[in-house]
Amino acid sequence: MNYALTIEDTPDSVPAGTGILLSHPSTGETDRIDTDFLSTDTDQFLVISTRTTAREVEQKLEHYAVDRSKATILDALSVERGYSRRSGDAVHYVASPDDLDGIVESTRDFLASTDGKRRVSVDSITEMAYYADEDRAREAVEALLDLLAEHDAVGLFHLAEEVHDEGVVSGYRDLFDGVITLDPDGDVTGEF
Repeated sequence: MNYALTIEDTPDSVPAGTGILLSHPSTGETDRIDTDFLSTDTDQFLVISTRTTAREVEQKLEHYAVDRSKATILDALSVERGYSRRSGDAVHYVASPDDLDGIVESTRDFLASTDGKRRVSVDSITEMAYYADEDRAREAVEALLDLLAEHDAVGLFHLAEEVHDEGVVSGYRDLFDGVITLDPDGDVTGEF
């Protein structure tokens, strides 16, 4: 099974199980790339948000006209920040962005309980490392990539490159099947 991609300078499609790293400046505008990834050739998708709340994710999806009925959102911020939460079928929560086991388990549950073409967006590895640490974030990313392969899904993982040591960044670049780099001017380069 292949998944179509409509992101500039990337292949027309990638095989099931593919993990893609989105490397960007910390102030980079990634919403366009993220929503292009989520809205193409998919039956269900999961947005793992360690950077924004579920409400902000919903606003982004609405702004970019992404089909909300296909979305499940995992919000890792609202509980810790004391925001009101409205749990439902399509919005789930973990206690904090450093609850990496909870994030992996929720992803496993999503992939096990859905069918068809599934996409996962992880926004972001940088926040996971900030709240937990680099080693635990790397272990969680590896576990998520294993789940994508096991369930024939694909994933897009955000990484704010300048926040991490060069060795950490190159380690992530080596871990993924493809890397999309968004430069400070908004230009996109794909390496697959």
